[in-house]
Amino acid sequence: MFRKHTRRAAKAAYAISLGVALLIGLTACGGSGKSASGVAGAQKTIAKHAKPTIVVGNKNFTEEYILGQLYGQALQAKGYKVKYAGSLGSSELADAALTSGKIDLLPEYMGVVVLDVAGQKTSPKTAHATYLAAKKFEETRGLTVLNPTPFYDSDTVSVLKTTAQKYGLKTIGDLKKVGTFTYAGYPECDKRITCLLGLKRIYGLTKVKFIQIGSLSVETLLDHKKATAGDIFSTEPALASGKYVPLKDTKAIFGFQNVAPIVSQKTLKAGGAALRKAIDAVSAKLTIKAMIAMNTAVGVDKKTPAAVASAFLKANGLK
Repeated sequence: MFRKHTRRAAKAAYAISLGVALLIGLTACGGSGKSASGVAGAQKTIAKHAKPTIVVGNKNFTEEYILGQLYGQALQAKGYKVKYAGSLGSSELADAALTSGKIDLLPEYMGVVVLDVAGQKTSPKTAHATYLAAKKFEETRGLTVLNPTPFYDSDTVSVLKTTAQKYGLKTIGDLKKVGTFTYAGYPECDKRITCLLGLKRIYGLTKVKFIQIGSLSVETLLDHKKATAGDIFSTEPALASGKYVPLKDTKAIFGFQNVAPIVSQKTLKAGGAALRKAIDAVSAKLTIKAMIAMNTAVGVDKKTPAAVASAFLKANGLK
């Protein structure tokens, strides 16, 4: 037994001394061509397997702030370095940041990509067809679209419940019963087929006056009778209150609006399968119920998007 321990100790001492010698030799001979080449090769190998920095962008409303944090924090939990570009504004501005390489990842609504960014004149007939059309379009621009979320968030033309009862409003087309009316929406609304242009061109609602929202929300404008109808997202807490009625979109001007992360092909290649897997794992958990709960936590309970995203990821084993 003693001799076994002696032999093990001797072997260990030899290995340590050899290791030290090699380390000293490498350091001392750093200037020689062969050693420098070896070090450079090792550095290239390390760089090749290093995880890329991911710049995450988002648009300018509560749900997008949460989505940006969800994807960013999930990637950080997997060892990726993440930078947040912050609020990029409208879809058009966010798209410009994406195509110019200023950001690497953007959570976006597939119907918005097809109808507002790509400029397709009519909406595909299903959510899957919309996703495929968006993916095909993005891949022509050095980008790709990863798995879509189960939840969708569409614009809605909403009115006060009292207004709906007064005029018998059930569909968007029923607004013709009102005559001239005011419509509140985001600044880009009057330039989009998925908003004011769709109301005018597809529904024939020409007697509409547009009110661009600023510091006051659509709900506030409706409450104070400053607007007859307005653009409220389908996952906003306001629609769960019963105070507002979303009118049925019988002509599908809002398209199918499941969210999917748009990612630079270059970044996806650098990040490898692990990057795609981490992003897709988040998307798979984002149900309508989950998004309404998170939107409520931020919009009503005044929690931060970062805190809400962190709690959701931990609860789902993603952080």
